[in-house]
Formats: sequence, C-alpha cells, structure tokens
Amino acid sequence: MIKEACVETLEEAVLAEKYGAERIELCADLHLNGLTPSFELMLKTSSALKIPVMVMIRPRGGDFVYSEDEIRLMKADIDLAKKVRAAGVVFGLLTPENQIDIKNTKLLAEYAQPLPATFHKAIDVLDNPAEGVKILTEIPGITRILTSGGKATALEGQETIRKMIEFSGEKITILVAGKVLDSNVEEIQKLTGANEFHGKKIVGNLTPSAR
Repeated sequence: MIKEACVETLEEAVLAEKYGAERIELCADLHLNGLTPSFELMLKTSSALKIPVMVMIRPRGGDFVYSEDEIRLMKADIDLAKKVRAAGVVFGLLTPENQIDIKNTKLLAEYAQPLPATFHKAIDVLDNPAEGVKILTEIPGITRILTSGGKATALEGQETIRKMIEFSGEKITILVAGKVLDSNVEEIQKLTGANEFHGKKIVGNLTPSAR
C-alpha cells in the first residue's frame, strides 16, 4: 500500500514523511482543491524530503478548461518542477464539452517528460469517469489517475473505482482519493482492490492544531 499525503506547507510535508507517507502531493490553496505551489515551496520541500514530491500544476481554481495563455503558464510551472527535481507533476484538463482535453493533456504530458504525470480529479467531473480511463491509457506519460470514482468519497465511488482499475490494466495506476483517512484506508483497499491512496489526513491530521 502506497500512501500519498496531500499538503500545502513544508511543515505538513515533513510531518507526513515522519508519520509514514510514501509520497507527497504538494499544492497551494487546498481550500480551492489545490493550485500550483510557489517555486520557493517546491524547492524547500523537494530539498527537505527523502520521499517523492509530486507538484500540482493548476493555475487557478474553478473549472479545468484552460486557455492557451494558461497552458503556457502550466508549461512554465512544469519547468519549475523540473528545476527543483520534483518526482512528477499533477494536472487535469477538460474541454468545454466536459470531455478529457486530449490535445492539451498530450501536450503537457509530453512537455513534462521525463517526469511522470498524474491526471487529477478533473476526471471525476466526467459523466463517466471509467470511460475517461480508457482515453488516458493511450496518452504517453500519464502514469496515474487520481479519483474518488466520480463521488464525494471513495466509499461512495467504490464501484466506479473498481471499474477504473479494471480498465486501467497495467498501463496506469489508479490513485484513490475522497476522504481517505489513516483510519479507513485499509477498509477502502479491501473494497476497491487499489494499492495507492491519497488524502489530506491519510497519515493523521497534519495541521498544527492536531499536535
């Protein structure tokens, strides 16, 4: 079982590693479901941790339909992630018709090379997230999909998650999110058959008030 902790500060990242996280997703503004962190935070976190750091590439909150200017900004942020030797990047792009933006996903996945890319929970906005998996398996460089099966929680989305794992085969890892906690991750593993899990509290509550 791989536990990926979602954090937005260096302090949280260090604690997550200490408490047993095997990987970090580094974001800013988690109240907006995660935006691109500052270069300074990328650098400090990547330098301080021994475990892999995945960097969120998301220029703004709201939907996942991006303009050409925003795509250029995402490429610049990928350059920064490479500069700090991050382990990978995380992004998700949709079309105005609420489909996966294949063209720009391919563009960014190729641009990110040799860093692997995770397609994030934008997939849960699709009418049929499982069908989205089939599309993403054909895009080189996409190695993971972060999902709660189109539902608010992994427990609610477990049936779709199982289907997504089936569709992903050996090509892509399904990274399960959606209120995955250190207290329920083993139950969710049994219900979904997944091996990788993601959450803000997957190795305990990392906020200062919890200590």
